[in-house]
Amino acid sequence: MTRMRRAMSLTALAAAGAMLTACGGGSADEGGPGEDGRYSLDMWVFAELHGTYYEQMAEQWNEANPDRPVDLNITVYPYDEMHNKLQLAVNSGTGLPDLVDIEVNQFSNFVQGDNPPLADLTQAAEPYRDEIVEARLDLYSRNGMVYGYPTHVGAFVAFYNNALLEEAGVDYTTIETWEDFQEAGQQYHEETGNAFGVASTAVNFMTPLMVGQLGGNLFNDDGTVAVNSPEAVEALELQQEMLESGATSTIPGGSPDIEEAYGAINDGNFAAIVYPAWYTSRFVDYMPDLSGDIAIAPAPVMEGGEYDTIGGGGTGTAVIASSPDAEIAADWLAFAKLSPEANVAVWEVLGFDPVNMAVWEDQEVTHAEDNEYNQYFQTNLFDVLNEVQGNIGHFDGFTNPAWPAIDDIFTTVTLTEVFENGTPAQDALDQTQADLQNQLGQ
Repeated sequence: MTRMRRAMSLTALAAAGAMLTACGGGSADEGGPGEDGRYSLDMWVFAELHGTYYEQMAEQWNEANPDRPVDLNITVYPYDEMHNKLQLAVNSGTGLPDLVDIEVNQFSNFVQGDNPPLADLTQAAEPYRDEIVEARLDLYSRNGMVYGYPTHVGAFVAFYNNALLEEAGVDYTTIETWEDFQEAGQQYHEETGNAFGVASTAVNFMTPLMVGQLGGNLFNDDGTVAVNSPEAVEALELQQEMLESGATSTIPGGSPDIEEAYGAINDGNFAAIVYPAWYTSRFVDYMPDLSGDIAIAPAPVMEGGEYDTIGGGGTGTAVIASSPDAEIAADWLAFAKLSPEANVAVWEVLGFDPVNMAVWEDQEVTHAEDNEYNQYFQTNLFDVLNEVQGNIGHFDGFTNPAWPAIDDIFTTVTLTEVFENGTPAQDALDQTQADLQNQLGQ
């Protein structure tokens, strides 16, 4: 049994604050099964599709574990509101859920210090760990303890509108490097007058990808920020060069993963999106007119670089340490995020690349003809993923406590300065470095 509801507005929440505080897990509840024998678990998410997935996994758990059934009560909040509400609840120690989705760029905010508010999930993960991409567990681990379970690998791939490219005489299969990508983008722009790729201002994905491919970082060895490192400067200069050459353009809303952008891409205003593999779901859900037109291919690489791709984005699902049902919550969550059954559902329900690598090799699952994702795209996602499987890197910066501050300044200041105001990449990064050192006291 599960229940999912959308959150009330902030005004309504304020009016009902005392009531909602009592509704959370944590110390307001003695825990244990209710009169019906079920463990009632409150869960906060910021993506409704995730809630649908968790509902399905609760049903599967209950079928397999009739002696420990769960009653999942899911609340869907807007992204910013949920993370802000979680921070307030952590600070006050009241009104906390039992389980919560935490976006990767926010995760470091909740695992700082010696006594984080999240439960140690290391033991519950052990039955599944041999087949899980360890780098994705590392994203949500600190000091040898796992505090969150990943949803996907999120390997960067390229999505090409092949119908548009063929009309312009551009062959996406010849694109291997970022230099190839730029040349194809310039050709496409000259032939059509439209944008090829995207220069995002509201999401910081391309810089970590390129820096990771170069084997660099945005931090020094001692953990202090180094956003003007040689690799970062090279990456941002390349992005600026692509923009100035016409190979890329800024996009409505500043990010491909936003409502205004879905419409622009669906209308054919952009022909190439380099993004994590989970973006498959955005095409299927929000850009139906492009069904049959989009080909998935490996992301462009840096000439002589260290990795082909890295994992991007993500959600670390955590258990609140003070939950009276933390043990059952951890066991259910390990099943819901790490088990083979769960990872089949990650692909079939969410369209994401699973963290359990055994699923990547199961062609009955990955190439099923009735799968809506296979029907939508010209090429198979897992054919692409298996092509780069042995060279998927990990961007270490995502686990640094200062990452939320870096992500915030890049997406509110730095990328806008470079892509919209024309500030040279070196100058913009030097200023960002100085601002971050001042902000972080480094």
